[in-house]
Amino acid sequence: MNSYQKEMKKGKLIVFSAPSGSGKTTIVRHLLAQPELNLAFSVSAATRAARGEEVDGKDYYFISIEEFKSHIKREDFVEWEEVYRDNFYGTLKSEVERIWALGKNVIFDIDVAGGLRIKKKFPQETLAVFVKPPSIDELKIRLKKRSTESDDKINMRIAKASIELATAPQFDVIIKNYDLDVAKAEARDLVYQFINQA
Repeated sequence: MNSYQKEMKKGKLIVFSAPSGSGKTTIVRHLLAQPELNLAFSVSAATRAARGEEVDGKDYYFISIEEFKSHIKREDFVEWEEVYRDNFYGTLKSEVERIWALGKNVIFDIDVAGGLRIKKKFPQETLAVFVKPPSIDELKIRLKKRSTESDDKINMRIAKASIELATAPQFDVIIKNYDLDVAKAEARDLVYQFINQA
């Protein structure tokens, strides 16, 4: 274990991963509103442009590809990945440290590969939750309803979703999001138990 991992053992890491459109962001927002969970949102760095109402520094840190690559060289990331060509996402170490300095637990709304990387790096401190949509067809309907992306982009996300669904068994827990209120309650109970265990 390196010194970085030793000094970072302050709070818990709660990872929520799922294919796009599964409802993970809605569940994460619900959990952030529960004061007893003492959570703060880990803002990821991304090289894509902001969508719709997204705000820099709140939803993502929107940075250039060059800036992202220089962070990679300096090993500033807990995890990162090129999700699509020239479309990078990552979690900066400084972001996790910022939240732990506030005395809070970190919650991630992150893609499947990133979520599994965090779990692998911090196996004891991390609860990795996979949010499963009712079906691929339902996923397609939800993505179309968003009206934020082209049909090509949606089709890319659907193709990726099939691959991501296969990784579900590698997570600690799978929440089936057939009914959002039930999924929110289940997520809250899971997180509450995890952060309060010795």
